[in-house]
Amino acid sequence: MGDSSIVQWVHSAYEALVSFLGHDLLVAVVGLLLTLVLVGVNPLFLVWLERKVSAHIQLRIGPKEVGPFGLFQTIADTVKLISKELITPRPASRVLFILSPILVFALTLAAFVVLPFGRHFQVRDLNVGVVLIFSFASLNVLAILIGGWASNNKYALLGAIRSVAQNVAYEIPLLLSAMSVAIMVGSLRMQVIVDAQASVWFVFYQPVAAVIYLIGATAETNRAPFDIPEAESELVAGFHTEYSGMRFALFFLAEYTNMFIVASVATTFFFGGWRGPFLDGPWWFILKVYILIFGVMWVRWTFPRLRFDQLMNFAWKVMIPIAMANLIVTALIIKLIQN
Repeated sequence: MGDSSIVQWVHSAYEALVSFLGHDLLVAVVGLLLTLVLVGVNPLFLVWLERKVSAHIQLRIGPKEVGPFGLFQTIADTVKLISKELITPRPASRVLFILSPILVFALTLAAFVVLPFGRHFQVRDLNVGVVLIFSFASLNVLAILIGGWASNNKYALLGAIRSVAQNVAYEIPLLLSAMSVAIMVGSLRMQVIVDAQASVWFVFYQPVAAVIYLIGATAETNRAPFDIPEAESELVAGFHTEYSGMRFALFFLAEYTNMFIVASVATTFFFGGWRGPFLDGPWWFILKVYILIFGVMWVRWTFPRLRFDQLMNFAWKVMIPIAMANLIVTALIIKLIQN
C-alpha cells in the first residue's frame, strides 16, 4: 500500500468516525483516550525521575539495575503491586473503603479536560476552566477523608484529618493567587490566559502570586516539607495505611498526577503555557511542566518536614494575608488603569 493510499484510508476512516459520532464527541473520546495514556505513563516516569533526583541530591545510588538507567524499575514496581493481594480490614466500612481510591483516581482525570497543552491540543476550552480544576481538586480531599475514615484505623483517620486541615488552609492562598491572574485577564478560560502572555509572562507581573501558588501547590499535593498527612515517622503511612496492592497504587498514581496538574496550571497562569521563544507548541508546555516538577522534587529532598503547627501557622498567618494583599493591590491597579 502506497503513502497516498494510507493517507486516503486514514482520511476516509476519520470522515466515517465524524459522521457516526459527531466532531465534538469524537474529540472528547480521543481526548479521554490520550488522557488515560498520559495518566498511566506519566507517573511511571515521575517515580523513576524522583529516585534519580533524590539519588543525585543526597549522593545515593539511584535505580540502575532494571533496564537501561533503571528505566524499567517502576514497571517492575507496577507488576509487583498488581500481584499483591487486595486486603480489606474486617472492621473497615467495605463500600467506602473500596470507593475511596477509585474516587481519588477519577477526580484527577477531570482536570485534563481543560488543560491547554497547545492551541489545538485541548479537549474543551470551557469558559469556567479555572473553576473546574479547583473544584475537582477540592473534591479530592473528600475522597482522602473517606479512605481514612472508612479504614477504621486511628493512624489513617489522623492522616485524613490532617490532610483536610492542610488542604483547606492552603487552598485559600492558592485560589487568591490564581484570582490575581484571572482579574488581570478578565476571563476564567485557560486559552485566554495563555494568549494574554504573548509578550510577557505573568510571573513578571505577579511574582508574589507565582511564589504563593507554587508553595500552596506543594502543600496541596502533600509533598515535603508539607507531607504531614503521610508522615511515616508518626502515622505509619497516613490515610492509606490500610491499603495494599493496586488500591494503594491508585493513591500513588493520583499523587503524581496531581503534581502534573498543579505544575500545568502554574505553567498556564504564570509561565506562558504552550508559548515559547520560537515554535509555539505543546513541547514548550511539557518542558515547563517537568521543570516545575523537578523543582518540587528538589525541595522535597532538600528541606525537612515541618511540624503541623508550623505548617498551619504559615498558611493562616503568612500565606493568606500576603495573598489577600496581593489580590487587593492587583484589583486597585487594574481599576486605576481602566479609569
